Amino acid sequence: MNPDDIALDVNFRNRPANARGIRIATIRFGIAFWVFVMIVASFIIGATSDVSRSFLFYRFVDFVSLSALALALSYLIFLLHEKSVRRRTSEDSLPLLIIASFFLSVALAALWAGSHALYPVIAAILSLVPTGTTNVMVYFGAAWGILFAWGCLFVALIYAFELNDRKVRLAAIREEALSAQMRALRYQINPHFLFNTLNSIAGLIEEGAATRAERMVLSLSIFLRTTLALDPFHDVPLADEIALQREYLEIERERFSDRMSFSIAADADVADALVPSLILQPLIENALKHGVGTTRGRVEILLRACREGDRLCIAIENDMPRNDGDMPKTSGLGVGLKNVTERLRARFQGNYAMKSGPVGEGRFGVSLELPWRTA
Repeated sequence: MNPDDIALDVNFRNRPANARGIRIATIRFGIAFWVFVMIVASFIIGATSDVSRSFLFYRFVDFVSLSALALALSYLIFLLHEKSVRRRTSEDSLPLLIIASFFLSVALAALWAGSHALYPVIAAILSLVPTGTTNVMVYFGAAWGILFAWGCLFVALIYAFELNDRKVRLAAIREEALSAQMRALRYQINPHFLFNTLNSIAGLIEEGAATRAERMVLSLSIFLRTTLALDPFHDVPLADEIALQREYLEIERERFSDRMSFSIAADADVADALVPSLILQPLIENALKHGVGTTRGRVEILLRACREGDRLCIAIENDMPRNDGDMPKTSGLGVGLKNVTERLRARFQGNYAMKSGPVGEGRFGVSLELPWRTA
């Protein structure tokens, strides 16, 4: 499996921390932005206007009201972004947020410019010198330019946080996938399996069953060569995965020839479906360990695979020993199932299903539903 192919979930896993980070960055960035605006405005005002007490008061009111509108614009943009995140469309929302920022800044600039009609009233109440004729279009243009610039910068700030969040999340997913894959590698060559197989081969040679010993050595050679050549970070066709498990089961059948049988029922159209390499190995081992290994009766192991719509369905079933008419406890199954679950979670996020438990009279089964993918 290639970690770069992991489908990232757009929704943030830690939304409160991310929202808090955006708020803090907005405050810091906003202070820097408005200080810059004040400095530029001071130079322009100092060069083109007569500075008086009344003039400074009006400009202070302008600055405070414009800052408040910029804060409102930021809040509205953030709400739109949150809505797109919940709908899992934030990857395509950048043009939408820019367009929304444009129209929202137009509306807020018009509101701000129109509010200057109240300045004569404020001047009369506070006994200040009136501002004279108010050019609404000049105020509107200046406010729109500042608000739209702030809106675009705020959108860029949001996406900077989102990109950083994705980078952190991707690193965590890669680490999780690597950890799960490394644990899965332990199943490739189980020391007990190897020792038992070699002992069985030695026993067959002592019994004079050279043909069976030769067949067992050949199956072991194919199994080891294939598992050692597998790249745990790449998917394999289901046909190859089943062929590998067939070799494994052939080896085990030589050991338990009188107590074990297996059958594989896979539809022809699923041969090219991609699955994580060795994903079935822990499940087959569980079937042998908790089926054949815990009963003296004959045990059948069945592997089925089929396609249902856009899903690949795989099931592994085995007979279980019975004790006073009850199914035995399944303690010990957790290691293999946990390994498979972790690998599937790292590979497919939530786009998979896995079930395990009794599936009939004296039988235990594990079923997987994976996304349908082909090479």
